[in-house]
Amino acid sequence: MGTERLGSGTERRRGASRAVACLAVLCAAVLAGCGSSSGTSEESEKAADAELSNSLLAGELTLLRAYGPSLRAVRGADRALLLRLRGQDQAHVDGLIKALHGLGAEVEAEAEELEGERPEDRGKAIVLVYEAENAALAEALAAAPKLETYAPRDLATGLATSHAQHLVLLRRALGAPPAALVPSPFESGEEPPPGEGG
Repeated sequence: MGTERLGSGTERRRGASRAVACLAVLCAAVLAGCGSSSGTSEESEKAADAELSNSLLAGELTLLRAYGPSLRAVRGADRALLLRLRGQDQAHVDGLIKALHGLGAEVEAEAEELEGERPEDRGKAIVLVYEAENAALAEALAAAPKLETYAPRDLATGLATSHAQHLVLLRRALGAPPAALVPSPFESGEEPPPGEGG
């Protein structure tokens, strides 16, 4: 009786092993059949992400352009702050270019022309950068949930975080009181500069 039990247990294990092997072969066949549509889906996701990443890059390039006239109008600590922020925004540009290359895409972004006159005084110079940082934040927030691949999505959320931090520093430079420096719970990129309806 003990021998029969051992024999039937061995047969059950063999049967289970065969079933697992058949299931593995079946899964491999199904996955092989889906490979072409999966590849197409992945390519379309990469193409969509490349388009959004180029749009983000255009916003970052426009932001960098805003720093030029602003830096000419400020001195001392303000200039040091703007140089530091511009350096971080240049790192954003470099990261987006790297992400585009990672997607196998071409860099097609161009900076937009700045509207309005060159800022002549310190306040207007900082407001120009503030508004450009605000626009870049809004773009990053809009793009992040639409991106399908990890690296561009992660980069877009990092851009949004960085721009929100830049806005805090720019609010301080514009003389906002301490309580007004704190970002809103859901910073949107639409918060006006201190003293302009905020």
